[in-house]
Formats: sequence, structure tokens, C-alpha cells
Amino acid sequence: MEDNEILGEQILEIVQNQLKANDPPETRLTFDRLKEDGYSENQIEQMIGSCVIVEIYDVLK
Repeated sequence: MEDNEILGEQILEIVQNQLKANDPPETRLTFDRLKEDGYSENQIEQMIGSCVIVEIYDVLK
């Protein structure tokens, strides 16, 4: 498995853990709002994952 695939799976796991724990609650609110707007769960997790990556980058720089 390539590094990018592994990293992508780990980011999606972070998103899924946030949704499961409802922490932060904004993740669930955003997920539900995007679901109502017609996005698939996979699309939503990828969008939220993009936000997680930005946050991680900001912490690391």
C-alpha cells in the first residue's frame, strides 16, 4: 500500500472517530447538514477529512 493511501485511510479514520464520539460536535453538525444537502457519506467524510488535513498542517508548521 502506498503512503498516500495509508495517510488517506488514517485521515478517514480520524473523521469517523470524531463522528462516533461527537467530538468536536461541529463535525457531526457539518456531516448532517451536508447529508441533507444530498452529498454521500463518502463525499462528506472526504470533505471533512480535507479540513482535518488543514488543521494538522497548521499544527505542524
